[in-house]
Amino acid sequence: MPDPVTVNPMVTDAVTQSNVKVVGESPAIAISTLYQSMAHSTGILFENAVSAQQQQNILAQAAVNQGVMQIYSMDTMAGAGATEKVGQTGVSDNLTSLLTVLNAFGGGR
Repeated sequence: MPDPVTVNPMVTDAVTQSNVKVVGESPAIAISTLYQSMAHSTGILFENAVSAQQQQNILAQAAVNQGVMQIYSMDTMAGAGATEKVGQTGVSDNLTSLLTVLNAFGGGR
């Protein structure tokens, strides 16, 4: 049976210290990696929010532009005719007609 080989205590101490160093630093490295990934994700979130706001502003400007173009391209006589038609169909005429129908059925006693 061979004699057990003894290892120099300085070697075992150096290996033990390096193992303890790695085990001791791992929580700090893990948390720092987590913080870094969270900061990166938050940055991307804000970039996407700014991009969405810019796109919504462009859509709003396009809608306003289309509305102004429609207003300026409308014929003035057609606009006057439409205004007259809207003015002739007033609420008071509708209420008078409704009161006449109710009186005819005996509801206006």
